[in-house]
Amino acid sequence: MPAAGRNDPYKNCNFLVEIEGVVTAGFSECTGLSSEVEIIQYRESGQFGVRNLPGRVKFGNITLKRGVTKSMDLYNWHRDVLHGQTDRKTGVIILLDDTRAQVARWVFREAFPQKYEGPSFNAKGSEVAIETLVICCESLEREE
Repeated sequence: MPAAGRNDPYKNCNFLVEIEGVVTAGFSECTGLSSEVEIIQYRESGQFGVRNLPGRVKFGNITLKRGVTKSMDLYNWHRDVLHGQTDRKTGVIILLDDTRAQVARWVFREAFPQKYEGPSFNAKGSEVAIETLVICCESLEREE
């Protein structure tokens, strides 16, 4: 039994993805939950050192992988972007604990699919056919 007050980390295998109006599904993999601030280096007159100032904010591309099913929701969303109909959406990645209770959320906004990749096929294999969707977004925030 864990000691009182102990704060154990959660497993990375219990998560859900919800995308507004498209899908609420289980994915086998989700990567790219990142944000960064570019650094502008500034040297003041008469100073030898360089000051670092915050610059442009960037958010990573979110990559989702799942087994191919009959659902065409993700592919159709990407296809619409290919045809010039960019439908930006809000989504959330939900981390669950061992009892499947929500413990953390990452909310992304103004997102649309940048890339879709269908499965690789191999007549000698027996693995699940995996499709990949890469989503770009304009904001990402972690919530409890």
